[in-house]
Amino acid sequence: MGQRSDIPLPTDPYRFTVVLVGTSHAGNLGAVCRGMLNHGFDRLRLVHPQCDIDDEARNRAKHAGRILDDAEIYSTLDEAVSDATLVVGTSGKRELGRKTVFRHFMYPWDLASRIEGGEGHVALVFGEEGKGLSHEDLERCDVLATLPTWEGYPIANLSHAVTIFLYELHRTRVLQRQGQDPALPNVVPLEVRTNPQIRQAFRDSVEQFSEVLPGLEERRVSVRQALNRMAARSAVSDDEMTRLLGAYLDATTALQRVSGDEAWSKHRRRRLPSRQDED
Repeated sequence: MGQRSDIPLPTDPYRFTVVLVGTSHAGNLGAVCRGMLNHGFDRLRLVHPQCDIDDEARNRAKHAGRILDDAEIYSTLDEAVSDATLVVGTSGKRELGRKTVFRHFMYPWDLASRIEGGEGHVALVFGEEGKGLSHEDLERCDVLATLPTWEGYPIANLSHAVTIFLYELHRTRVLQRQGQDPALPNVVPLEVRTNPQIRQAFRDSVEQFSEVLPGLEERRVSVRQALNRMAARSAVSDDEMTRLLGAYLDATTALQRVSGDEAWSKHRRRRLPSRQDED
């Protein structure tokens, strides 16, 4: 359980690298790797790391250990991003006033929309735990990004911050390319559409069910309308609608039987009559 499927990583027109500056906790480093592979990224660069790639890092990385093995280590941020065409710095410090001229941020979804479909090499840079990127490192970045965290406690854990950014990037991939990329199989449909024939059969079953309900005609009409509207608002799948359809047919048969309607034995409602049968 938890192992990755034998499918390739998503393909992007751009290269993407996560850059960690001065990471000091091996557990965070491992958790970053796990978050990366969870969202289909595997390029990691470390700038002057303050921790070792030890057992704690590997235990936290789980099945993303190969990202640790392939991580590139650099002495300076300049070296780590020398081949990048866009360097994105991250920070949770969002000062007000004149400093906003320098710390002018975009949110993760803004970043995702800007780089989706683009080319080149994007480096997303994170600073050391408890410190973040220095002013000098932020000045080396082309743009700055931040998380929409609550201002009462804005600084997120390093691995959490990386994962949130990568989630938003991968979310954009999924919305744009699910089912078109071998790495993005259509496991969970983005949009639930009911087969027109199943929808009509469902509506017919609801109508038959409402016809055998006891009480006034007004009640039968209101129940029919409510059931159809609830199903439409719920965006149920074909399988779910088919199951409900069968339940309404059984309920119709049961109500016919207890009310003494001989139709329950002559015309078992388990199968809806076709339009031709009715004609």
